[in-house]
Amino acid sequence: MQERPGPLDDVPLHVVGLGPGVLAGFTSRAGGTSVGPWRGLDLGLQVGDDPDAVTAHRRALEHRVGVRVVFATQVHGARVVRVPQEVVDGTRADGLVTRSADVAVAVYVADCAPVLLADPVARVVAAAHAGRQGLVAGVLQATVDAMVRDGADPARVAAAIGPCIAGTSYEVPAAMRDEVAAVVPEAACLTPAGTPAVDLAAGVRAVLLRCGLAPSAVHVDGRDTYRDAALYSHRRAVHDGIGATGRFAGVVRLLDTPGVASG
Repeated sequence: MQERPGPLDDVPLHVVGLGPGVLAGFTSRAGGTSVGPWRGLDLGLQVGDDPDAVTAHRRALEHRVGVRVVFATQVHGARVVRVPQEVVDGTRADGLVTRSADVAVAVYVADCAPVLLADPVARVVAAAHAGRQGLVAGVLQATVDAMVRDGADPARVAAAIGPCIAGTSYEVPAAMRDEVAAVVPEAACLTPAGTPAVDLAAGVRAVLLRCGLAPSAVHVDGRDTYRDAALYSHRRAVHDGIGATGRFAGVVRLLDTPGVASG
């Protein structure tokens, strides 16, 4: 029997600065109790892991950020919902927006890009799940639009693009690359071997800039999930013949006191 990691402590969170009064960051595999192919802090309830372990991990994340963390059922689409008004158990969406300091919004990933956004002045934050399909479907535009409807100004919005599979690791058929490039040209790239590939982070950044965000306000984490064993990667698990793997998350919340720096 494989030995379980130690008991849950404070969840390690790679914090990113999205402005005063906002706490945002990304988890990794560190700090969890899952075993087997999910080993670490798995936050995915639908990937075959022990649901009790995943639930405990989600509760530990809530303890870390100080409020209830809301996830939706992600479907690689462009639907965005307001939290908590439009979320119930099983809500299917890939973008979450809130003006409440009583909840955090989060997305879970294992190669797709977790994108966190905040307008600290309007007190609006959002999380978006942007994989290849969501990028083409317009999930980022829909998320920024939803923030604007709640008072955000794109010129004030800061964004963090979390760890995701790098273009150098994301080889795809030429037709699939071209399908993405027809909508987001900046996402088209080549692997070191010269084969067609998709650069999610570059595509996400380009779309956010077209939505009106300032270049200096878009932070790119840069870690490649496929190459970094500290992160979950679906493609790496498949290539290794394992198949199953866990999910890490991007999470963002408004702090109770506006103007307090994140940390």
